[in-house]
Amino acid sequence: MPRERRDLVAGQFVAEEKREFARQLRREMTPAERALWAFLRNRKLAGFKFRRQQVIDGFIADFYCAEAGLVIELDGRVHDNQAEYDANRDRVLAERRLTVLRIPNARIETELVRVLTEIKEACRRLAG
Repeated sequence: MPRERRDLVAGQFVAEEKREFARQLRREMTPAERALWAFLRNRKLAGFKFRRQQVIDGFIADFYCAEAGLVIELDGRVHDNQAEYDANRDRVLAERRLTVLRIPNARIETELVRVLTEIKEACRRLAG
């Protein structure tokens, strides 16, 4: 059975404003994003390739692994006031057959090793 194609980067139309906003977010990462990115970049986590601030269907995912079809969202205070927006984003991503893993920023600060284990296990399960 052929594997499902989940690489949404190639051939995707992205408005220039959205592309520039994603670049800005990469330059101005939150402390939690910076801490997690240090362990995800350059295939450091079990050999899986992650992109940061990846535009998918007009939404910007904090981290995205195409091989596993996994979107990682770090939830800080801004998410307290945008539950409807987040639910809509999750629905759109689910329609793409992507799995969204939401992680509160506080867990990055207090349980980073456990979070990394959860991400690695999710990648292995989804890519398998």
